[in-house]
Amino acid sequence: MRRMGDVLAGIHAAWEFESDALVIRFERGIRAPKLFQVLRERRVPYEALASVTLTPGKRNTVVLHAVPRPGADPLMEAAAGQLKESSDPYRLVLPADREALAEYYRDELRALLPPEPGAAGAAGHGGGGLYDDLDGFDGPEEAYGPGGIVTPAERFLVAPPPGPLSFKAYDGKASFDGRAEVSFRWFWTGASSEKWKAGDQTFSVRDLCGIEWRSPDVFDGHLRLVPRDGEPRPTQPDHDPASVVFGLGYGLVHESLPFAAAVLAAIRASDRAPVPVGSRTPGAVAERIRHLGELHRAGLVTDEEFSAKKAELLAEL
Repeated sequence: MRRMGDVLAGIHAAWEFESDALVIRFERGIRAPKLFQVLRERRVPYEALASVTLTPGKRNTVVLHAVPRPGADPLMEAAAGQLKESSDPYRLVLPADREALAEYYRDELRALLPPEPGAAGAAGHGGGGLYDDLDGFDGPEEAYGPGGIVTPAERFLVAPPPGPLSFKAYDGKASFDGRAEVSFRWFWTGASSEKWKAGDQTFSVRDLCGIEWRSPDVFDGHLRLVPRDGEPRPTQPDHDPASVVFGLGYGLVHESLPFAAAVLAAIRASDRAPVPVGSRTPGAVAERIRHLGELHRAGLVTDEEFSAKKAELLAEL
């Protein structure tokens, strides 16, 4: 590298090369992808990268692509290969007349990446990984470096979008306090009867083992929380109180994906922390009981259902 602090400016983003990390700063102009505007800046330690590639782009451009290691970035883990090429935060688009400069920085950046141990990487990564479908990859050699060998990160190395976060889905509002709780508050215009009967939901991060984000750009887009208890769940997300559904301009990528990434990072962090005896906060339980009482008074649940569910909620304290 010519010197630490070098900046390579591209279209909608710029890369700054620090001694131990690549800092990606995104343009906030009206033409920039909305996801970039939300992310603003990302600091990516070199150990979080698997490889760097340079390929021809569209309309007389070239694309410098820093390929993250599997498991290193909660945003890319949550996206699971569903991001459009234009919204990939690891792609830097440059005019074709800057190809020689891009080649220089590609080579310099590759030299900063930590070497991969031979056999250890092969054991840790198999075919069909979530990065296999990302556009611009010609195969394992390009995606994972010489020999196709890469070691998945044991923990997230890139910080998630900061909380608290919230967004409007089609059937409710999703909120995350940035640390411990996720809540869904249903909209009467969109929520299913199953969700209304279950009431507004509050989930402790410690009770979750993962998330499922399906892009709103495809049919049946949704954000679904995965509980640790492993109990059977409704097949359809619109019937599952642990999910919100997208559509008709709700749950847009730049709103729902950073949310999903932040929740996923909190779940992984909770896996490393001691688990307390109580899994529900008193406030969350009281809110559930209040809503249950409203359903009971409206005749939507029987006396027996009300008593059984109330006892179940109190047992969670």
